[in-house]
Amino acid sequence: MSMQPKYRQVADALRREMDNGTFPPGSRLPSESELSARFDASRNTVRSGLSLLVAQGLISSSQGLGYEVSKNEVFELNASRFENLNFPQNGDAYSTDVVNAGRRPHQTFRVELRPAPEYEAERLNVDAGATTVLRFCHRYVDDVPWSTQATHYPEWLIKLGPRLTDPNDIDEGTTRYLASLGIEQVGYFDEIATRMPTPDEARLLEIGAGVPVLLWTRTGYSKDRPIRCTVTTFRGDLNRMNYEIGDLAARSENEPQ
Repeated sequence: MSMQPKYRQVADALRREMDNGTFPPGSRLPSESELSARFDASRNTVRSGLSLLVAQGLISSSQGLGYEVSKNEVFELNASRFENLNFPQNGDAYSTDVVNAGRRPHQTFRVELRPAPEYEAERLNVDAGATTVLRFCHRYVDDVPWSTQATHYPEWLIKLGPRLTDPNDIDEGTTRYLASLGIEQVGYFDEIATRMPTPDEARLLEIGAGVPVLLWTRTGYSKDRPIRCTVTTFRGDLNRMNYEIGDLAARSENEPQ
């Protein structure tokens, strides 16, 4: 006889059935009353088990529609190729990578002059509150919110690259645009962290309870100073990142890409 609380037994049984395909991604679970009868448990007990699965990001709930198994169509980003000017692109790196994966990109966009937050100011080597150009993208893959990207550029770059303040997207990507002006990004420093989303992040990315975000900060450098700080916030359940470093001739083509 299981020593686990009944609600955990309910959650474990449903999790196994999601794993074995009984309830595939996008399918709806039986109603609370049906689960109560199946597990010989009260509605409150069943609801607690379902709430545990919601908190783990495995299912989502909608009022009047019951519970749905989460869809995890993961998009894989090769971070070592991202924005690499030697890698063929048809536009900016995000659109190119999504199209090459056989998916459909879409993004909304805004540009504003604003004081540098402390986090970005430290990486740009400017005073906190100094004016920066913020270029903010809200990105989708197949109409599903996938990430937000906030890039801050220091004020001194505006005179050299006036299109940075253009309210429209830069078709070739800002890294290529700056390189065409002789401001070449010769290196970058990446930082990766995870945490639970803020309310704004949860709203923009349509994140359910229990799903973390992946924060990817990339600070780009010219030969003598930092030229931008990009913070990309990914849905933790729909994204995976990889890097290619060194000689990978021994890597099998059958290994995960």
